[in-house]
Amino acid sequence: MHTEHPRGTSTRTALARLGFTDPERAQRLLGPAGLDLLDDPAAAAVLTGLAVTADPDLALTGLDRLAAALPEPGRLLSSLRYSAELRERLLGVLGASAALADHLARHPAGWSALAVPELASSRPSPLGLERRLLAAAGADRPLDALRIAYRDRLLELAARDLSGTLAVEDVAGELADLAAAALQAALVIAAAGLPPDASPCRLAVIGMGKCGGRELNYVSDVDVVFVAAPADGADEAGALRTATTLAAGLMRICSATTGEGALWPVDAALRPEGNAGPLVRTLASHQAYYRRWAKTWEFQALLKARPVAGDLDLGREYVDALAPLVWTAAERPDFVAEVQAMRRRVEAALPRAAADREVKLGPGGLRDVEFAVQLLQLVHGRADPALRSGTTLVALDALVAGGYVGRADARPLAAAYRFLRTLEHRLQLHRLRRTSTLPTTDAELRRLARSMGYRADPVSALLADHAGHTREVRRLHEKLFYRPLLTAVARLPAPAARLTPAAARARLEALGFADPAGALRHLEVLTTGVSRRAAIQQTLLPVMLGWFADAADPDAGLLSFRQVSEALGATPWYLRLLRDEGAVAERLARLLATSRYVADLLARAPEAVAMLADDAELAPRPDTALRAEMRSLVTRSEDWEAAVAASRGLRRRELLRTACADLLGRLDIDAVGPALSGTAAATLDAALTAATRKVAAERRSDDLPVRLLVVAMGRLGGREQGYGSDADVLFVHDPAPGVADPVAARVAHDVFEEMRRLLALPAPDPPLVADARLRPEGRQGPLTRSLASYAEYYRRWAAVWEAQALIRAAPVAGDAELGERFTALVNPVRWPAGGLSEVAVREVRRLKARVEAERLPRGAEPALHTKLGPGGLADVEWTVQLLQLRYAAAVPGLRTTATLPALDAATAAGRLDPADATVLADAWRLVSRVRNAITLVRGRTADSLPRPVRELAGVARAVGYPAGDSGAFVEDYRRTTRRARAVVERVFNE
Repeated sequence: MHTEHPRGTSTRTALARLGFTDPERAQRLLGPAGLDLLDDPAAAAVLTGLAVTADPDLALTGLDRLAAALPEPGRLLSSLRYSAELRERLLGVLGASAALADHLARHPAGWSALAVPELASSRPSPLGLERRLLAAAGADRPLDALRIAYRDRLLELAARDLSGTLAVEDVAGELADLAAAALQAALVIAAAGLPPDASPCRLAVIGMGKCGGRELNYVSDVDVVFVAAPADGADEAGALRTATTLAAGLMRICSATTGEGALWPVDAALRPEGNAGPLVRTLASHQAYYRRWAKTWEFQALLKARPVAGDLDLGREYVDALAPLVWTAAERPDFVAEVQAMRRRVEAALPRAAADREVKLGPGGLRDVEFAVQLLQLVHGRADPALRSGTTLVALDALVAGGYVGRADARPLAAAYRFLRTLEHRLQLHRLRRTSTLPTTDAELRRLARSMGYRADPVSALLADHAGHTREVRRLHEKLFYRPLLTAVARLPAPAARLTPAAARARLEALGFADPAGALRHLEVLTTGVSRRAAIQQTLLPVMLGWFADAADPDAGLLSFRQVSEALGATPWYLRLLRDEGAVAERLARLLATSRYVADLLARAPEAVAMLADDAELAPRPDTALRAEMRSLVTRSEDWEAAVAASRGLRRRELLRTACADLLGRLDIDAVGPALSGTAAATLDAALTAATRKVAAERRSDDLPVRLLVVAMGRLGGREQGYGSDADVLFVHDPAPGVADPVAARVAHDVFEEMRRLLALPAPDPPLVADARLRPEGRQGPLTRSLASYAEYYRRWAAVWEAQALIRAAPVAGDAELGERFTALVNPVRWPAGGLSEVAVREVRRLKARVEAERLPRGAEPALHTKLGPGGLADVEWTVQLLQLRYAAAVPGLRTTATLPALDAATAAGRLDPADATVLADAWRLVSRVRNAITLVRGRTADSLPRPVRELAGVARAVGYPAGDSGAFVEDYRRTTRRARAVVERVFNE
């Protein structure tokens, strides 16, 4: 029959607009020949109800079949017309689940349960479900009756689920309770078939997996383990036979296919020895197996064990007996690595083509969430019983409450888990088949998306949300599941995994802290209270104590950690960074317990801890970028002192970056010197810029009547600075055209003095002294000279030592063109044509001998003095510089300010034996590293190896020697410098 829509369009068109894909069939089913709803104004709401279902055609088909199966369909149709609740529940189920529509067609009376108003707020108790299903056990055909009763309850649950009155975790919990009730009913049915002479037994059914964790799907294998005991004085062998018969009967009753189908497979493969082991064991047998032979994954499976049917008291005994084994499993060797490897194996087994559509096992799927949560539980739950839940979301909440997972990570992880579980539920509801793979056809995807609540462009919206959630899960899974801190925590004995006072005191003494009482006070300050910060510290510190103890001075490391933690206590990212990025916590502990220098820098700029999270952040910044940043600071402000203080703050950050990279093995000595020198040069440049602007402002002039230059000397000029090096410099000026030199000199002097003053102001960073003692006439001479004055001085009065000092001269700040002219001026002085005369060579040798005799501190052991001792820096550098003075005019490669390139050039030119060059280079590198290490460990500069045992051990560790190898370090140092001294005596004095 063809009827017109009130607006003039055809009924079929109207039905198509409502979402029916076969409007002609829909018209036939809805019209007078079918349900008789089209011409009834009161039935418009039914049409709308059908239209908003996941699949209107499927819903209409199910409604037509249900009505046809009823002796009086009018009551159903009338109820649908006037009950919005019934429309939402019944039509929602019919549009989402063809399997439940089939059930209603076979058992049509079940629809009336969906009309009960109280259904929305009902929460059936496990006991209530059990009673309803047990009633089926006494029926004439108990297996069919059990299936009918089960699906009636499933129908009610699906109606509440699809109408949005239940959270997904509540759905999963009720499904688990329903499965437990079915298992109990099946056990009663199986018991009814036992022979009269069967030995009495106690049998407990232990739910595992999703059933045990109360997070079951609509269709899942129900994983169980059986445990038995004799009853009423029966012998154990007979009781086990009876229990095995009952267990096998239970599995058959649930799994067998009857006229009403099957419930679900009952899977006992998680039992000891799997399918090869006995189906039923006694509790003692279970305990023996798990103590002696169980693998890591079996303890992970036991995390969700829960008594669900049979003798619940025996089931609780089983769980209680095995719990200690579960919560110490993390102490097994390679536990964390084995769990991680198992997850990778599961993922690798997935067909590549289906991996992205796999909701459960694919990357970013449900297993990623579950494995991450379970691994965190097993590692931290040994010492924190609050984490011992078998339910994923409950456990995740507990991990957040305990500070093991950050709230910012937990929120998206929980949201994604709920989304993915809901998606899996909707997938399975359609046919009540076990599946977790997204369909590929548009029609199936559309029905799935609409069942999830998507209406506008449902397929695209669903796929976009799925991709977003899986990306986020994968990111967080990799962050949490492969967190380095987990492996470290797992290695701790259980009492030390959480810092109770007794555990802390015992651990401090065992680790060798020199002042356990003082260390305990630090721990108490950090961990006392119920704040989130204290909870996270309680997780971090048991592991960090071991890292502190691996370094030379654990007491100092813990004190520094307390200071940094207190400085950053209110900073939300700090403890989260340490907890979530285990490498940061380990690096920080080792640095603080090794280096007073690093500890002092961090105390002044604790936010710099963040750079430890990224190896790229530990790489020295390019000189040009650092200069540009510092210069930008000083040109944006008219507060000269504040501007230079800010640039010195940047220097502090770069010193810390270099020191951390050095101690962590990210930089070798060949890179440390250029990094420190580049930082010093940028700071000098910024200070010169600020001083120039200040003097110009005081003179009320945009330009000064002079050009200025800072020339680096010594280790700065050679780009070989150490952590304690001053900045040796010369100051040069050049009058502007038409300006008399006395005027230019006064202005230049004002600028350079202001520059030195700004650098010397008290500040929370290591000082940078601009030392001009190498200038002509030393401290008796003027602070700055014009270029012409330098030319005159070096032409007439320069001594050999001054020519030697100029070997390292390099423009470092100021006028670039003036720098080129200065370099051209001094080149003939430091690279004299024809080399040095014999008289000059003897003078160099005499000067070196005088320096050794006069400058070695009283009481110092010469062999352990890094600068002036035999084979030390002075020996190697004077030898190289003498070669440069003698041969650089003829050998261009020797015209360098750096020591090691000069050694290479001398070797290439045949002026130095390659073996000798190697000995000198090895000594220079080792002594430079040791000199730096002394400053890093002690926090202040010193030239001799320290005598206190702890400081010497710290220097040895900083140089790269294992704990306890201080003696080997000193012997290696002596041997290396002794060999270098032999080369120096031969080459320098040839």
